[in-house]
Amino acid sequence: MSRDRRRLLHEMGLGPAWALRRTAAAGSSSAHDNAASADNDTAVIPATADAEWPALAAEVADCRACGLCAARQQAVLGVGDTGADWLFVGEGPGAEEDQRGEPFVGQAGKLLDNMLAAIGLRRGEDVYIANAVKCRPPGNRTPEAVEIDACRPFLERQIALLRPRLIVALGRPAAQALLGTEVKIAAARMRLHECRGIPLIVTYHPAYLLRNLPDKARAWEDLCFMRATMRRLKPG
Repeated sequence: MSRDRRRLLHEMGLGPAWALRRTAAAGSSSAHDNAASADNDTAVIPATADAEWPALAAEVADCRACGLCAARQQAVLGVGDTGADWLFVGEGPGAEEDQRGEPFVGQAGKLLDNMLAAIGLRRGEDVYIANAVKCRPPGNRTPEAVEIDACRPFLERQIALLRPRLIVALGRPAAQALLGTEVKIAAARMRLHECRGIPLIVTYHPAYLLRNLPDKARAWEDLCFMRATMRRLKPG
């Protein structure tokens, strides 16, 4: 393992370096079958899809479908590679995200970047990052169901435009928004789910991990599972 990888795992609080576990990488045989089937259904993005992103961004900026618009500084659509294989979805912008117009900045964003780097990814390179809601909930509270429902069409359009190979739900609100059902992280992680025909993995939100350091070890298992899943979806 490289020195940089060891440093990144240390940033996650996972030193000494962890090795990829075969059990975490393999998953169940049914999960493998589901992933392969979903890969066959994943369409290639037409070039014209890029032209639809400015229109979507304008609609999100003008949205008044719920009360979150009243106190926001700006709506936060998302950031990254619009041809990405990976889509990471959090719950909603915080104060700094609201100011800068980009999801996952500050300490939670730094941890997410380190998590990405630990499996060979970088923000903006084959990775797109979005949130279940596009406006900051007051006091950074958890988005309410009516707010998630109001933003769901925007998230669904992002998924349709991206057609990622794999979606990662960061935290319970994001998982519930994507799966449309009640979710418990402990029961949902380390399994393959499906959203709009695309494989989906549930893990912890980086902000939660900053408050609950022991669960970083479980998050590393999830990262290994994500990496192994993507290797099956995108061989070679």
